[in-house]
Amino acid sequence: MSPSSSQPTSSNPSTRILVTGGAGFIGSHIVDKLVAHNYSVAVVDNLSTGDRDFVNPAARFYKTSILDEGGLRRIFEAERPDFVYHQAARVSVRESMQNPVLYAETNVVGSLVVLDMCREYGVKKIIYASTGGAVYGEPQYLPVDEEHPVNPLDPYGASKHHVEHYLYLYRANYGLEYTVLRYANVYGPRQDPAGEAGVVAIFSERMLTGEPVTINGTGEQERDFVFVEDVAEANWRALSGGDGRIYNVGTGIGSSVNSVFATLRGITAYRREPVCGPAKAGEVLKIRLDVDKAHRELGWQPTVTMAQGLGRTVEWFRREFAERQLA
Repeated sequence: MSPSSSQPTSSNPSTRILVTGGAGFIGSHIVDKLVAHNYSVAVVDNLSTGDRDFVNPAARFYKTSILDEGGLRRIFEAERPDFVYHQAARVSVRESMQNPVLYAETNVVGSLVVLDMCREYGVKKIIYASTGGAVYGEPQYLPVDEEHPVNPLDPYGASKHHVEHYLYLYRANYGLEYTVLRYANVYGPRQDPAGEAGVVAIFSERMLTGEPVTINGTGEQERDFVFVEDVAEANWRALSGGDGRIYNVGTGIGSSVNSVFATLRGITAYRREPVCGPAKAGEVLKIRLDVDKAHRELGWQPTVTMAQGLGRTVEWFRREFAERQLA
């Protein structure tokens, strides 16, 4: 299938899709999008960071690790998916610097288990979640397009890029189609504020609860923040387009951590000053992604502005806290 800007059509329930990491922040939004378009969806997640409550009730759920080859084979045997979305991964830059072997095991070896199941059970295509925020390293130019040299500065970025080579290999040798989506810094409802990979979620929770907010480094480091529902839309469009291709998924706009703090402070009426923390090892200073290729070939572009997305994210966290207090 050649690159196409045509929009996928809603399917009948006979089209079966498996989403690894489908109980997670991004994966659960992808599941919602697929269910809304009438696909038959199954979710695989070990719930190490995902939440069972995030899984759409119309999807079938399996609590299994992608490293559990026997368990995964039983799921593929039962589901016989036509397509696979591979979202399951470890995603913390700092944790990867401290434990690179763990990231190689989960993100590389786990992905190979998934790929081998796809090959064995005749999956038509896999859509793979890579990272545009970490895979390129310190940019030689901005915005970064897909032709930019790949020089990750941390084991997380290296592990995600490593799998891209295996995707090419499986396509060349076994006919398994793929599309790679290199995400910018994704934010929005359901992001885990207890981790360290989502500054918007961390700031939102701490501001709403009146806790101190730490800004690591100068705060002038810039990221390309893309709203999670826009990312889910890109994934849906990749189902029927972009075979054998790699796409950045971002906004092309760089926002500093300080500016995110200031905007969230206004939304939440937070009164404290930020606490200064040490810069994080392995982090790039500035990154923003050129998304023209995704627009041309997938017909995708971001639709949610930063101000809109931050407002919707804070509102979600407010509802979450209210529900916890009532429980």
